[in-house]
Amino acid sequence: MSKVLNQRYGVSADTFARVQSVIKEMGYEASLVAQSLRNHRTNVIGILVADIEPFSTELLKGAADAIRGTGFELVVYSAGGRTGDPQGWELRYLTRLSGTLVDGAVLVTPAVDLEGLPGTPVVAVDPHTGRAALPTVDSDNLHGGRLATEHLLELGHRRIAMLTGRDDLKSAQQRETGYRGALASAGIAVDENLVRRGDYDAVVAAAAARDLLSGPDRPTAVFAANDITAIAVIDAARQLGLRVPEDLSVVGFDNIPESALCTPPITTVQQPIREMGHRAVRLLVRLINGDEPGDTHLTLGTELVIRQSTRPLTP
Repeated sequence: MSKVLNQRYGVSADTFARVQSVIKEMGYEASLVAQSLRNHRTNVIGILVADIEPFSTELLKGAADAIRGTGFELVVYSAGGRTGDPQGWELRYLTRLSGTLVDGAVLVTPAVDLEGLPGTPVVAVDPHTGRAALPTVDSDNLHGGRLATEHLLELGHRRIAMLTGRDDLKSAQQRETGYRGALASAGIAVDENLVRRGDYDAVVAAAAARDLLSGPDRPTAVFAANDITAIAVIDAARQLGLRVPEDLSVVGFDNIPESALCTPPITTVQQPIREMGHRAVRLLVRLINGDEPGDTHLTLGTELVIRQSTRPLTP
């Protein structure tokens, strides 16, 4: 059978036809591991995500579209949200998969600074704060942070809080820098009591939002570092008897589908998540094939999407 599968010589036409018929009838598929040992290629790309959540789901849709026609297959590996390993879950997965199961990998929001394993092409989406040697795909988070904050400023808000993201990701740092820069440009000093860590996590953000909104001098607006955080802020506000946007304006970041389905629909900064997944896979394929990719650090644009979670500040 192996001679037929690998189209080697020494097999008669009649035998070849009969074996192919049996293969088709049984639905036989060659082992990827066996193929990799023979050919040093699996034609499989791995996508490593910390968890299957709205951001990674949208990104995977773009990756799936990009893989068509490349000759590669796509396999998704999830840490199931367990990202607390100080050595980094990505490193463990890459060590297990590299060389025999995947030809390269896309890392989504990596928890550690990785250069990749020797001979294993790796592309990071929404990269870690470490060195920039790893090929990356991200969005213009700095501009997006400014857009969100400037929108609230234009509506007359001055006590604008921010729930930040994961402090080990460049995206979170840049969004906060955009927030601080917009306030500075408006001549407003940042009140550090209004800056709380949200971690891009609904549970962490909900606790921070309840504390933030329970104080005597609460903010009139909140810039949430992602839409999951924005939804948590709206839920916390509702639990405290506050109305959005009448009592509190909220802006998110990402424009995941859930942001438009929320009550009220959330004003947010759109980053092209699907395109980020598409670009990451295409860049990785070129690296695997030994092609010259040109720019290996891709930053895509962001824009403001105005919905019903923000309104002008009323006296």
